[in-house]
Amino acid sequence: MTEFRTPVRQADADTERLLEGVLVADFSRVLAGPYATMLLGDLGATVVKVESPGGDDTRTWVPPVRPDGVGTYYAAVNRNKRSIVLDLRDDADRAAAHELAARADVFVENFRPGGLAKFGLDYESVAANNPGIVYSSISGFGTGQGAALPGYDLIVQAMSGLMSLTGDADGPPYRAGISVFDVMAGLHSTIGILAALRHRERTGRGQHVEASLMASAMSGLVNQTMAYVGAGVTPTRMGNAHPSLFPYEALGTADDDLIVAAGNDAQFRRLAEVLGIPEVADDPRFAENSGRTARRDELRPLLEERLRTQPAAVWFDKLNDAGVPCGPIASIAQGVEYAAKLGLEPLVDVGRGDRAVPGVRHPLDFSATAPRYELPPPALGEHSAEVRAWLGAPRDAALPPVPPEPSGTAHEEPAP
Repeated sequence: MTEFRTPVRQADADTERLLEGVLVADFSRVLAGPYATMLLGDLGATVVKVESPGGDDTRTWVPPVRPDGVGTYYAAVNRNKRSIVLDLRDDADRAAAHELAARADVFVENFRPGGLAKFGLDYESVAANNPGIVYSSISGFGTGQGAALPGYDLIVQAMSGLMSLTGDADGPPYRAGISVFDVMAGLHSTIGILAALRHRERTGRGQHVEASLMASAMSGLVNQTMAYVGAGVTPTRMGNAHPSLFPYEALGTADDDLIVAAGNDAQFRRLAEVLGIPEVADDPRFAENSGRTARRDELRPLLEERLRTQPAAVWFDKLNDAGVPCGPIASIAQGVEYAAKLGLEPLVDVGRGDRAVPGVRHPLDFSATAPRYELPPPALGEHSAEVRAWLGAPRDAALPPVPPEPSGTAHEEPAP
C-alpha cells in the first residue's frame, strides 16, 4: 500500500465538453478500440458500448481484480461508456444496432475485416443510411492479404520485428511489457476519428478511417524501421542500449542500476564533470556522440568505475542538479508514486457518489475543457433498458444525462 493521496481531478459541472454532442457507437472489444472510445468519452463524447451476450472478452481476463470483483484489464479502458447487450443474430437486436448506427456520429469496430457485412453494419451499409458517419475500423493486418490473420498484439510484436529488438543481445526475443501496438492503434484511430470529424464539419461528409496494428507498428518503430528503409541496416537486440547514442542506457552504481541519458555533447561533458573525470569529455575519442557510440565498450567502464562509488539515489540527485538526464528503474507502483510526487496527479475518481472507483487519468491537460470521469466501467448490459428506450424514441431525443453527484458529496483519492 502506498501512502500518498492525491486530490480528485473532476471537471466542474459547467465546464464545456470538447466532444459534447458526439455520439460514438462502440462495437469494439478487448483493447485497441475500447481504448480509443474511452479517450473520446473522457473528452465528452457519449459512448454506447455494444456487447455480445457473452460480453467483452476482457471481462474474464483476470487476475488482477478490484475489490468489487471487476477485472482491472477491463476497467482500464471502459470508463465513460454505457453498455448494451445486442445479439446481432437476433432480428430485433440487429434492428437496434442499425438504429444506433443511423444515429451515431462515430462508429468504431475491430471485427475481422468484413465481419460486420453479414449484419449490414459494414461501412458501406452504415454510410448508405448515415452519410455523415465517421466509421473507424481497426484490424490486425489490414484488409488485403493479411485480412484473415488474427489481430493479436503479441503476433504483431513478433511479425513486425519489435521482438527482435527486445531483450539482451545474446538472449531470446521478448514481447514488450504491454500490448504496445494495440495502444498505438487505438491512439492512431483516435487521431483519425478527430481529423475526420473536422473534415465533416467543413464538408458534411463522413468517411471510413482504417487502422491496423501492423501499420501502427511500422510507424511506431520509428528510427528502427527507418534504419532499414533508409540505410539498409537491420537493427538487432541490444538490451537497454541505444543504437545511435551513448550513454543512453542503464549503468551500474554502488547498489542499483541508473538510467543515464546524455543525449548530446554538452550533457556528456556535465556528466563527466559530476563524476570527477572531466578529462574524459576532452578525450578526442569521446568528445562527440559518434565516437562515444562507436567506442561504448571502452567508455562504459570509465563511467561505471566512478558511478559504483555511490548509490543510485545519490547520483540521481547530483546528476539532475547538473542537468544530466537520468532516472531510477522503478516498479509500476513506484512509477505511480513518482508521477504523484511530480504533481502529475495520475489518479482520478471515476464515477460519482458511492459508485466512484479509482482510475488513471486521461493523458492530456486542457486549459479550458477538462476531461470527465463520470461513468465507471459498466456492468454487462447495465444500460440496455435505457439505451433501448432511447432507440425507440424520436431521433431528436437525447440519451438521459449522467445523474449528478449528490450535493455535498466529496471524495478523496483512494490509495491503490
